[in-house]
Amino acid sequence: MRLEINNQTHEVQSEGDTPLLWVIRDELGMTGTKYGCGLAQCGACSVLVDGAIVRSCVTPIDSVVGHSITTIEAMENDPVGQKVVAAWVAHQVPQCGYCQSGQVMAATALLKQTPNPSDDDIAAAMVNLCRCGTYNSIKAAVQDLAGQKVGTL
Repeated sequence: MRLEINNQTHEVQSEGDTPLLWVIRDELGMTGTKYGCGLAQCGACSVLVDGAIVRSCVTPIDSVVGHSITTIEAMENDPVGQKVVAAWVAHQVPQCGYCQSGQVMAATALLKQTPNPSDDDIAAAMVNLCRCGTYNSIKAAVQDLAGQKVGTL
């Protein structure tokens, strides 16, 4: 089975019902996408599929064949992703950092779809869980980016 991940085609050996998370981490060795709950609740496993946020822990690989998958490893190559990462650093968002790859993916997806999101848009999109409770910093970073209209750059 062939998957397009981070603009590269990967031939994978896993069965079609294997969760995308395990293919990304175990078969392809991209460990930036994290396992959190396995139930699509926490968001640590978030990736983009054709630009939309997806929980990779419950997404079978046969459902993403022919689609463009983006992981945290490619965020530095994306203009919006670069700005999100820079805002995360500027606002000192991460504490333990475990959930942050999923948080960055969610913020990037939001800003690409809605370049100037309202506080309600931010609240609706930024639903990933954070054990450290960095929600205020996350919101401040996304609000800062929204003011810059990064999605239009």
